[in-house]
Amino acid sequence: MTTPRPAVRPMRYLAAAMAAGALLATTACSGAETGSGPEARTGAGRGERPAEAATGTPSPSPTLTEDGARHALITAAQIEDDWTQVTTSTARSWRDSLLVGKVDAAQFLTGKSDVAECQRMTDALFDETLLGSPSGASALAGFEEGDSRLLYQVAAYNRKTLDDSMRWLKTLPQSCDSFTLTGDDGGKRTVEVVETAIPKEGDARQGLTVTVQGDEDGNPVTLTLAVAVVRVGTNAITVTQGGVSGAKTSTTDSAVRQGTPRLEEVLAGRTPTPNQTVLD
Repeated sequence: MTTPRPAVRPMRYLAAAMAAGALLATTACSGAETGSGPEARTGAGRGERPAEAATGTPSPSPTLTEDGARHALITAAQIEDDWTQVTTSTARSWRDSLLVGKVDAAQFLTGKSDVAECQRMTDALFDETLLGSPSGASALAGFEEGDSRLLYQVAAYNRKTLDDSMRWLKTLPQSCDSFTLTGDDGGKRTVEVVETAIPKEGDARQGLTVTVQGDEDGNPVTLTLAVAVVRVGTNAITVTQGGVSGAKTSTTDSAVRQGTPRLEEVLAGRTPTPNQTVLD
């Protein structure tokens, strides 16, 4: 008589199942100990917040507020040499009257050009619309040193408007490299626009030097202005500085290097120090 063979297959399956279960249990245990499991990553079931929330680091906010724009302004101490801050109302009046020495630079820049793009540029040099009208928060600071003036603006823009304006600025050294501006008094002024390098800050940037030569009350006058624009997201810093004594590259570079990180800090939800005091 043949003796029946033991039923080994079911036993093998049972052993394999038990081994798999033990492996899963070990993996789960290991994940809990090392912090690699889902619950360890999220803190679920332990009453803990995610690690980055527990650090107290503020989450970035790309929206520029009015307070943020004011905090992002530079101070006189952050510009090289001996600049003095003026009130915001005085800085805004520079678009209409900008007396540098014995020359009203704002009036000197007022005139007509046959090239629309060049006309737009001269109209906006000491205005707040070089990049178009801000779509959101905006703040302005003005500084003076002898016969030189510096206008510093921080503002939020519509993305398309800002991108178009940055592209337009890049074309000016070619389209407006040299043109004639006819003043209200009929006087002729020669204007030259040259591209200049500025510190590599922000997401995009453009630097220009604008030189205006002509006569004022029978005396030859040369007005030199440095322009620097730095884009950070949908926000931008605009610096215009110079006068009849020229424009200092080091001043422009200092304003860009000091100002861009301030704007980036504000957009990250932090308040840069020292805090800017706006003079009304």
